[in-house]
Amino acid sequence: MQDGFQKEKKEKNRFLGGIFRVPPGLVIPLSFLGAIAVGTLLLWLPFATAPGEETGLLTALFTATTSVCVTGLVVVDTFSHWSAFGQVVILLLIQVGGLGVIAVASMILVLGKKKFSLGDRKLLGDSLNIDKRRGLLTFLRRIFKGVFLVEGIGALLYAIKFIPRYGFLRGLWSSIFQAVSAFCNAGMDVLGPSSMIEFRNSRLLMYVTIALIVLGGLGFIVWFDIVDGIREGIRLHFSPYRIYQHLPVHSRLVLSLTLVFILGGTICIFAAEYGNPATIGNMDIFGKLRNSLFQSVTFRTAGFASIPQEKLTDISCLVGYLLMFIGGSPVGTAGGIKTVTAFLVFMNVLSYMKQKKESVVFHRRVPEELMRKAAAVAFVSLGAVFLMTILLLSRGGIPLTDAMYEVVSALATVGLSRGLTPALDIGGRIIIIVSMYLGRIGPISMAIFFVKREPKENKLRHADGKFYVG
Repeated sequence: MQDGFQKEKKEKNRFLGGIFRVPPGLVIPLSFLGAIAVGTLLLWLPFATAPGEETGLLTALFTATTSVCVTGLVVVDTFSHWSAFGQVVILLLIQVGGLGVIAVASMILVLGKKKFSLGDRKLLGDSLNIDKRRGLLTFLRRIFKGVFLVEGIGALLYAIKFIPRYGFLRGLWSSIFQAVSAFCNAGMDVLGPSSMIEFRNSRLLMYVTIALIVLGGLGFIVWFDIVDGIREGIRLHFSPYRIYQHLPVHSRLVLSLTLVFILGGTICIFAAEYGNPATIGNMDIFGKLRNSLFQSVTFRTAGFASIPQEKLTDISCLVGYLLMFIGGSPVGTAGGIKTVTAFLVFMNVLSYMKQKKESVVFHRRVPEELMRKAAAVAFVSLGAVFLMTILLLSRGGIPLTDAMYEVVSALATVGLSRGLTPALDIGGRIIIIVSMYLGRIGPISMAIFFVKREPKENKLRHADGKFYVG
């Protein structure tokens, strides 16, 4: 019995051959830190920089962090500062960061037909933020097949415009880079210094980018629920609405929230920027709607810009803070506290106001522990926003709107900037680097911390105290 316990304990710390014997809760944060360290060293190599440019250690660290954390904030232009080798390194870091370091390492083990222990499966499940253990490797294979299929289709559609514009080699490379970056919600590109601004009148490029961002932000569980639901619906001759009704409650909630946030953001931005000549004011009605939709979608952790972010009205910035903070949906490539988390926090408040003893979504009760977890993630993330904003403001000479925009963008791994990041001093850049790292690993690590540990006090029942709130 004792031997079995020791074996199980050893298995939990054996991931990737037991090279690093660390507590399971630290493996995920350290894996991202390791990827950042490797990326920094590679980008610091002389031949990673384009001729005539120089790369300091802090610039390499910043770029590696923004790539692995799929944030998109940059201090140098990706298209001109980095050589072909440097751009390939950045693209690989984006792909690894978007899928997750543990997920990529696990896929390498699967392809190498290595044996997976129970500890490996548990860690992989934690990294994907799902609690299933059976069929986990099959789920992992489906993720990789789906990701490369969607990115491949996206690259082909981009190539329709980019190859005639840039020539075959550069056009193909730009298409691949853009597709991976858009799907992983990274927001980096090799097109030029103005992101998507010069392409804001191209319906093909705008809608392909929107589709990739949304697909990456929906979450892999929703993907497969939709695919399986459509197959079953075709077999049973269901209507589209009937297929939607038969989806699992999580997927229905994610789809509903995604639609509400995208449309709500589009309407708010359209109204706030309608007469602003520096953004969409001089466009026709269809251009205004298209770019408002694009801005609403990119606010939710994508980082591409079709209009100058520093020219947005204060109302749009406030809407942006909210959309960036919420981000995408669970088990996907997007950042933020996630749509479901924000919704559960709202439901918790609503249930109390209506004096309900439980929160119900689609006639299903939300577990109490999940409500507490959502509140903890939202509270800690909000605290990080305030702390990092205060630290950035302490550098001096930075407007509050710009400071908060940059911090929320970094913590939610969005990558949109009002032009502040390249102008920051060393201390300011370090603050943004820490923010990007916390934003990428924070929700995952907090989930493991709050859910997996059970303190000894849980075995005790304390007497009720008399407290007053409100």
